[in-house]
Amino acid sequence: MLAADAIEELEPVITSKNTYVAPFTNAEETEYLVIEDSFPNGRPALDEGGIIYTDRDTVEKVEKMKVTTCLNPLHTALAVYGCLLGYDKISEEMKDEDLTKLISGIGYTEGLPVVVNPGVLDPKEFIDTVINVRFPNPFMPDTPQRIATDTSQKLAVRFGETIKSYLRENRDLNDLNLIPLVQAGWIRYLMGLDDNGNVFDLSPDPLISEVKPIADQLSLEEDQDVASIIEPLLKNEKIFGLDLTETVLGDKVVEYVTALTNGKGAIRKTVHEAVNK
Repeated sequence: MLAADAIEELEPVITSKNTYVAPFTNAEETEYLVIEDSFPNGRPALDEGGIIYTDRDTVEKVEKMKVTTCLNPLHTALAVYGCLLGYDKISEEMKDEDLTKLISGIGYTEGLPVVVNPGVLDPKEFIDTVINVRFPNPFMPDTPQRIATDTSQKLAVRFGETIKSYLRENRDLNDLNLIPLVQAGWIRYLMGLDDNGNVFDLSPDPLISEVKPIADQLSLEEDQDVASIIEPLLKNEKIFGLDLTETVLGDKVVEYVTALTNGKGAIRKTVHEAVNK
């Protein structure tokens, strides 16, 4: 499109980490900027351009809304299953009905009931924009492989906080079915085998030397003791934010990992069945 306007020498560069760098601003259609209203030398009139000024507590609520419910958990779900199902673009995943149902269920059904509502942005409208405008945007060529980086550091915040909110509010954890599917998907991802049994490179992660040997004990065969193999992972509060074996979610993750490792094609089958229940 730029070349059609006779703008030259703007070819993007792909770095060794699969990040795209270009000498022009590739901006999203939707943008937010929420700033603490504390300017001792006078406040610039940036609010006239749509920037939101508010108090520090509200800024932190906006961040928590985004990170624990409305965007980051959905991104991680697409990252894990994008790698397993052979995708190399987040925008391409948004053409996959099973994956769009997956993130819609995580956001609208499982996350919104306990979302932190900052007031200045509507959480449901935020998810609407993420799913319908931001993730499908082909001009933001992000990859599931990049988003999958450091997943062991993300799960506790992106999903663990929602689980803790359910517990604090005495909600039934049996209502959570897709969050444990992502947790199980990450364990399946650690095997480094896609849904066709082909090897792929795991994204960088500081705990890879600790967690991969556990996942390597799994196989794509029936009659394996999945519960015993993955128990050290499920009990790791550093990864999941709490000991999953002390909740019904531990059993759900075991059930999903068992299904996800049941031969070639098991990932697609398991995701399809889970999101269509």
